[in-house]
Amino acid sequence: MKILNAKQLKEADDFTIKKQNITSVELMERAASQIFEWIHSRLQNAPVTIHIFCGVGNNGGDGLALARLLLKENYSVHVYIINFSTKRSTDFLVNYDRLKKMNVWPQVLNKEDELPAILKEDIVIDAIFGQGLNRPPVNWVATIIKGINNSNAFVVAVDIPSGLYMEAVPEDKNAVINTNYTLSLQLPKLPFFLPDTGVFTNDWEILDIGLDETFIQEISSDIYLIGKAEVINMYKPREKFSHKNTYGHVLVVGGSYGKIGAAMLSSEAALNSGAGLVTSYVPKCGYQIFQTALPEIMVLTCMHEEYISEIKYDIKPSVVALGMGLNIKPVTVKAFRSFLENIETPLVIDADGLNILAKEKDLIGKLAPKTILTPHPGELKRLIGEWKDDFEKIDKVKAFSKANDLIVVVKGAYTITVYHNEMYINTTGNPGMATAGSGDVLTGIIAGLVAQGYPPLNATIFGVYLHGKAGDLSVEKNSYQALTATEIIDYIGDAYLNLFERT
Repeated sequence: MKILNAKQLKEADDFTIKKQNITSVELMERAASQIFEWIHSRLQNAPVTIHIFCGVGNNGGDGLALARLLLKENYSVHVYIINFSTKRSTDFLVNYDRLKKMNVWPQVLNKEDELPAILKEDIVIDAIFGQGLNRPPVNWVATIIKGINNSNAFVVAVDIPSGLYMEAVPEDKNAVINTNYTLSLQLPKLPFFLPDTGVFTNDWEILDIGLDETFIQEISSDIYLIGKAEVINMYKPREKFSHKNTYGHVLVVGGSYGKIGAAMLSSEAALNSGAGLVTSYVPKCGYQIFQTALPEIMVLTCMHEEYISEIKYDIKPSVVALGMGLNIKPVTVKAFRSFLENIETPLVIDADGLNILAKEKDLIGKLAPKTILTPHPGELKRLIGEWKDDFEKIDKVKAFSKANDLIVVVKGAYTITVYHNEMYINTTGNPGMATAGSGDVLTGIIAGLVAQGYPPLNATIFGVYLHGKAGDLSVEKNSYQALTATEIIDYIGDAYLNLFERT
């Protein structure tokens, strides 16, 4: 699913109005009707008080139209107009007149007015500002927003929480509506998925308002939301007449004394994701552990007992995953450098492999095109430098990816795969996956997919999805607190099976 910016969404509105020969007011009525149906299906005329706060633009027009529909169903509705400007949009005025014809007169709130009483049992509909906002609300409007947030009422935002920008972090985070639900019209919005801005909506849902599908399909976008519908088209079914070599050979290079488990998690995840063969290259202290715990994994060791001092092997892997538990001792860094200078095999680099790259920046230039990097936030900062907010972070990751032709996984609640200017936002995963070893598992899954012949970008997008889905399926039977990396591995198979289940 594409994610469009504010300008593109406006173009989609205009194109739809022209092609479908409707007015902008009629399109607004569609939006209000969808919001009404969402609310009505849940409340079923329950005796609850609904407060609708409207701005004076088209977002406010949506709110006024919604108020009319709710009143017709005999809901208890209080409508307020936040009078922050003398300018009113045409569609706002049309819906204002329609309300007045019902003998309903919204309460106009001016600078000197106090916020009306809102009980925690009430519902607030936020229709103050829309996606076109590009500057902070004036102080008295910000005070109203803070009052709504402090009311503890259930808050539903129309399209986007008021005070939130589409392409920047708000200067005053206290002047943004905190919503329980955001009802996004037609398509989701980028701010929902970034840590700095996603905190303002607890959950979101898309409401289809009938924008022209052909226009949306054909318009160019660099941002995609990834769910089951997107990854199922990437899935490569197994051939009947195949064998283990058909599905590639993963070499996992990592581990050190006390951190052998990191390489083990990656190795097992690579096998469970479908790789035909997995070999682990570890220091000698890991040999017996691997051979005992993971009999399906072949093991090679370097000469040193406790850490990797050289990387030499006589196999021909399809992909190398390296860095998990590796350490950054000088001898290991030297071995890492020598390895990169002589490798042509596709790479997935994580953990201490990334830390070495951050310290030895010249090594980045030695990476093959479309090498996959899977940093956590700390590792990412060491690679690209500090950032002031999530939008700058994304810009810096894009520039880094493009300059070095690398695929970068930006881990988070919504993990984002970045390749050049393209962003693929994942929708699976949960807070329970913030646990030791989860990243090692992700690296192994991605490497396993590359081994099976998935192109590096597809392997990364699909791998991130499977990783998150495995975590989601596991947590259904456990809990956020008890979820472990090993359990994520155990549910990789279930994540595959879920691709073909109806949802």
